[in-house]
Amino acid sequence: MPGEGQLMLRQRVARGRLNGGGLILWLLGLCLLCYLLGPIFSFLGFLPWPQVPAMLSDPSALSALTISLISASISTLFIGLFGIPLGYLLARYSFPGKGLVSLIIYLPLVFPPVVSGIMLLLLYGPYGVVGGPLAGAGLEVDESLAGIIVAQIFVSAPFLIVAARSAFEAVDPNLERVGMTLGQGRWGLFWRISLPLAWRGILAGLILAWVRALGEFGATVVMAYHPYTLPVYVYVLLSGLGVSNALPLALFSLGVSVLVIGLVLLIERRSQRAFQVLSARPEIAARGQELRG
Repeated sequence: MPGEGQLMLRQRVARGRLNGGGLILWLLGLCLLCYLLGPIFSFLGFLPWPQVPAMLSDPSALSALTISLISASISTLFIGLFGIPLGYLLARYSFPGKGLVSLIIYLPLVFPPVVSGIMLLLLYGPYGVVGGPLAGAGLEVDESLAGIIVAQIFVSAPFLIVAARSAFEAVDPNLERVGMTLGQGRWGLFWRISLPLAWRGILAGLILAWVRALGEFGATVVMAYHPYTLPVYVYVLLSGLGVSNALPLALFSLGVSVLVIGLVLLIERRSQRAFQVLSARPEIAARGQELRG
């Protein structure tokens, strides 16, 4: 019977996970997992738990936290406004220099954050091409919330662009062709077909961009040291008062990271299920076959 055959296959696969090569793979994977978990458990063990509420309620810490939340949210808004269309263009169009555009998008991911901050300072600082005229008008980007946002956008934008591109590429192009046969233009295809189907992947990218902006330190400390963001304030506490005073704020960052990554994984799982359900719909499959033919 087919059911018995499937059951036997699953049992063989399950046994293969712990036998021979499967056991070696598990051991190698667990070694790296333990390495990644080690610093987290060590941090939780050394954390001065009785001092956590008092330090998290400190006015300077609350100010740094507020600035981080506001700047990360504004940065993510700008990233979404311009990054989602760019991801769609990269997913749906072929044009000269497309490889170069992709390279430029990935560069902030591999630049050392301090190097990113230096390059931004040269452009937006008081003596830069953009920052000079703004400083002459009374707006010093490197000493304001604007400088923090500039740094956060630069380092965080690739997360959203790459996620949006992947999400749009996962949408079957035949669905857009169906829309074209119904008289939809490119703008209508984007809003009525591609974006509604790709929104989960895009949302995951927006969340990752937001949490990356929230935790940005290297580029921010060079581009706009003041006002303090949460990561910069943690560094100030670490360098001025020692490790124990910086740990409670680090706990907040850890908590936010765990919640955000868990939310992203949940969105990705639901996104995969949504695409499977959509692909299984008879009318969509039949229409796709007609267009392929």
